[in-house]
Amino acid sequence: MGSFVHNLWPFILVLGAMIVIHEFGHFIVAKFFGIRVDIFSVGFGKRLFGFKKGDTDYRVSLIPLGGYVKMSGENLDEARTGAPYEFMSKPKWQRFCVAVAGPAMNILTALAIPAVLSMIHYEFPAYRTQTPVVSAVAAGFPADAAGIQRGDVVLSIDGQSTPTWRDVEDAIAINPGRDVQVSLRRGSEAKQVQMHIGTVVVGSEKIGEAGLVPYPGPNARVIARSVTSGWPAEEAGLKAKDEIIKVNGKPVELGTDPSDAHGPSQGALYSVLDVVHTIESSEGRPVTLTVLRGSETVDVTATPRLDGGKARIGFGVGIIGQDIVVTKLGAPAAFKYSVEENGRVIQLTKGVLAQVFAGQRSARDTITGPVGIFEIVGQAAEEGATPVFQMMGLLSLNLGIFNLLPIPVLDGGLIFMLALEALLGLFGLPLTLRVKERMMQVGMVMLMLLMGFVIFNDISKSFFRSSNSQPTQAEQPKK
Repeated sequence: MGSFVHNLWPFILVLGAMIVIHEFGHFIVAKFFGIRVDIFSVGFGKRLFGFKKGDTDYRVSLIPLGGYVKMSGENLDEARTGAPYEFMSKPKWQRFCVAVAGPAMNILTALAIPAVLSMIHYEFPAYRTQTPVVSAVAAGFPADAAGIQRGDVVLSIDGQSTPTWRDVEDAIAINPGRDVQVSLRRGSEAKQVQMHIGTVVVGSEKIGEAGLVPYPGPNARVIARSVTSGWPAEEAGLKAKDEIIKVNGKPVELGTDPSDAHGPSQGALYSVLDVVHTIESSEGRPVTLTVLRGSETVDVTATPRLDGGKARIGFGVGIIGQDIVVTKLGAPAAFKYSVEENGRVIQLTKGVLAQVFAGQRSARDTITGPVGIFEIVGQAAEEGATPVFQMMGLLSLNLGIFNLLPIPVLDGGLIFMLALEALLGLFGLPLTLRVKERMMQVGMVMLMLLMGFVIFNDISKSFFRSSNSQPTQAEQPKK
């Protein structure tokens, strides 16, 4: 119950803001063209509270899964007087502008949020924009099975040439359970490998995992981020913030440049995943961690326990000293960055939906509705205000694009009917009221079926996640 209440307010604020922004787009353009707006509602159904100013009733309604602006003479079953302030009295181009204004406001918001955030504070791991030189390959992961090695340079992945590390991470994330082609350069030799991407469950979503590790920078070090009370690591004397410099005598060398070491490693551990794998593969034998505590070097020996079928000693692993780019962008650079980020989201979304229609990905694992959004916004709120605003921008973009779909009762459906009416008018054919009513009925049924599917899908994923999910090597709640 506490978690529900904790997530509720961020959800209400984010969803409410998206609804108000969307409906304000319709509202302000309608008022600009002299259309009378009778109702501005956040939510559907029974009116809970609000106030009336001028001709408009501003209200909050019972069902908080959207909102609407009710314009005079807008509904098909509404008696029309032909008054100049009625929606249907306006020319088609003005009605088109009103319909497109809501999605346009959402898209503009999606562009504004990253731009403003990057003008205040712009921070990201330096490796993301760099050429993807593999710093480590986690043992037992898909990249290891495909034969990829430390020092390999990824030239292309899943058809995308000259990628950055971010492109590689995106390609892996959206292809869980699929085979992808990877082109590599190993020294002076070019290689082609096929990699079957693994799957890891994060929250309620399935994402891809390959075990490819980027180079975090020359000053990167592994630490014990946290130590679990009552577990062997604590009993052996491990402390939070201890720097781990060896595991069972193997040196931990995250800061060694992979460009200087082609081919198999000589026993050194080059990633957090290597550290975890060494512990998990101990099969119950004692594990010795050599740690740096201040200026003192200490050996900590603990015997792992089995947890989820894996050997763990009970500490969380973290990285410090990673190369981070921290700056502020000027307005032109911030706008360019925002356009690129939103374009990237659209490309990823298009790729994922193409997989759904091609039968390569389950719609159940892809589509998230209000329950899933509730959980995601709650997780973002735990990390601070910036992730919440980033999530708001992402949701705003998706809401804007979704409302442009040519489904009657959505804005895209109205745009489609206006376009169809104009096209038929060229041939002297009317789009009759009866046909419009049938289109609206079909659209309503489609929308209700879609909403029913996503809500049922969200609930089933949320309530049955624990029984359906299997521990994977990428899931490390305790080490």
